[in-house]
Amino acid sequence: MNAFGLFYLKNEMLFANLVANLIGLFFVNSILFWAEGSPVTGVLEIPIPYWIDTLFTPFAFIFVCVMTLIYERPIRRCLNMSFKKEPIAQELRDRACRRLLNEPFVLIALTASMWLLASIIYSTIYWVYAPELNMIPRVLGNNLITGVVIVTIAFFLLEHILQRHLVPKFFPDGGLTAIPGTLKIRIRTRLGALLFALNLIPLVSIMLLFQRVTNTQQDLSTAIPQLQLAIFTNSSIFILVGVFLTILISRNLSTPLRENIQTLKWVRNGRFDKKIQVTTSDEIGYTGDVINEMTDGLADREKMQQSLNLAKEVQQNLLPKRNLKIDGFEIAGKSIYCDETGGDYYDFIPVADGGQQKIGVAIGDVSGHGIPSALLMATVRSSLRQRASLPGNIADIITAVNRQLVQDVEDSGQFMTMFFMVLDTATRQLQWVRAGHDAGIIYDPDSDTFSELGGPGIALGVDEKWNYEDNRKKDFSKGHVIFLSTDGAWEIFNKKGQMLGKEPILNTIRQNAPLPATQIVDAIFSTLEKFRDGMKLQDDITLVVIKSQD
Repeated sequence: MNAFGLFYLKNEMLFANLVANLIGLFFVNSILFWAEGSPVTGVLEIPIPYWIDTLFTPFAFIFVCVMTLIYERPIRRCLNMSFKKEPIAQELRDRACRRLLNEPFVLIALTASMWLLASIIYSTIYWVYAPELNMIPRVLGNNLITGVVIVTIAFFLLEHILQRHLVPKFFPDGGLTAIPGTLKIRIRTRLGALLFALNLIPLVSIMLLFQRVTNTQQDLSTAIPQLQLAIFTNSSIFILVGVFLTILISRNLSTPLRENIQTLKWVRNGRFDKKIQVTTSDEIGYTGDVINEMTDGLADREKMQQSLNLAKEVQQNLLPKRNLKIDGFEIAGKSIYCDETGGDYYDFIPVADGGQQKIGVAIGDVSGHGIPSALLMATVRSSLRQRASLPGNIADIITAVNRQLVQDVEDSGQFMTMFFMVLDTATRQLQWVRAGHDAGIIYDPDSDTFSELGGPGIALGVDEKWNYEDNRKKDFSKGHVIFLSTDGAWEIFNKKGQMLGKEPILNTIRQNAPLPATQIVDAIFSTLEKFRDGMKLQDDITLVVIKSQD
């Protein structure tokens, strides 16, 4: 913006108000007097009325200009400082914003006061110096009607300038409705003013015109042509004013509406980078602010969703990429999360124990779900894998992981339950540690019985001094099935609010025991899906099935 642009911007509201008044003074009044006959000028040649008439018009314009400049002082200071790229104090900016939004009301109040004063002054002059001329109704009516018309035109013209040029400078991010101490230009205010300008004012004007002409012209042959000319002239003026105001209001309403609609179309297509230039404090402006806030929120949610999708991908890569089939054993696992990320965990880990070939199977459940639980799950996984690669029995492994986890979580209140099992593929012996997790379940198809792999132990991350104990089982015969799970499996609900429980899962294991471990896992998940029938998961679900074969 150059110096001329700054000068134009600072004085645009003042110029618009002066132009509106000049139109009223030299155009509307001239046509009205022409339609109703030449004005009586003799009274205004008397010294006192002459000087009043000579001085009043410049006084009125100077008064309006001076009061406007005084009122606009904070606005002009802000524009000057912005042009010079100087920092603007927040207090000054707030005061300038309030005055800017109230300026159309202030300027039309000044304008209305001058036209009201003109009505009083000129009516008083004719009342004092020429009461016999019966000019008071004519002067009073012409000034009041002209003043109302000009005030209406000025209001919409000032609002149009405010929206198009000044508001974007002071409110680049919108928020007009949040400014305290301002008069709001509501849609109903505009429509009410338009109704007033296009219906009530013309009606009142023609009624007063009819009364004035019939009172001053007793001869009907003279009165009727004069009345026809006056009505035609008045109607022409108000039609022109009506067309101008309709176009102006239509643009003031349609432009922001069109921008709102265009932005919503962009949002519908997944684009959140377009912002609405909010220029009004009415319902449309408030809608624009809400849409801008919505697009910001949607953009943040999209970024968060991208981050969650990346976190999900990373976490899924932390889980075993394939099921195991090793030395007569099948080990299959699967995990689904109720959110993008979760706290459930399972893993297949080679365990260092001299020269013996052993495989560790871990399943865990972090308190809660989501990003915090996923981070804790990744921490435990890293600690468990690192410690399992070192010598020591499984009780030592879990004890060491617990001590490390207590230091990590400290006072966060988070913890993790875990069931860690080591399978000796040579001797078919099982060892396990239960750290606050649900006991493993082993199914013997020969006797059609289920038994638990229980044992003492508290959740990881609770007590740094806790020493875990291992448990052993020597006989893991052919066809036996071990089932490990997090509590999300049997604590799912259907649409009737009923919880599944363990029994349907155990029946599924019984019915599918002859199948490979992978198919048993799939069968259990099918049972879960059928029961919940589309009901949203409330918790993560993780299953591990170990089956002994030849």
